[in-house]
Amino acid sequence: MLIGGLALVAAALFAGAALYVSLAEHPARMTQSDDAALAQWKPSYARGKMMQASLALIGGLLAIWAWRLEGCGFWLAGGLLLLANWPVTLLAIKPVNDLLNAIAPGKADQGTRALLVTWGRRHAIRTALGLGATAAMLVALQFPHPD
Repeated sequence: MLIGGLALVAAALFAGAALYVSLAEHPARMTQSDDAALAQWKPSYARGKMMQASLALIGGLLAIWAWRLEGCGFWLAGGLLLLANWPVTLLAIKPVNDLLNAIAPGKADQGTRALLVTWGRRHAIRTALGLGATAAMLVALQFPHPD
């Protein structure tokens, strides 16, 4: 049960951080000028990526471990949802990140804004995956073993 509890903590931290970005930080960023929005996005993403990547990996692996120990499929579902953030990030978000990071300070324009809008929509997928993982793990705590 301890392993599952730790997985749930990691999933909830991931989901909470992703939800904050989707509902508060990114919308606030988008009220700024193109240059200011990009200038805020760069250090914010640089700081957040290691935290979120680690939480997704650790939480996902712990949830799969809990599934192996307890046999409850909700642990597996939660772990896979959390781990799905890795391919989503690498395949859908990283190309946008690379384009945004390549824009020099003071050179942002409407194309930059369009990329930031795209980034926000794609980040919302990560938020949904984190919330789904957290929900699955909460259910797993209610049904720890399929006896």
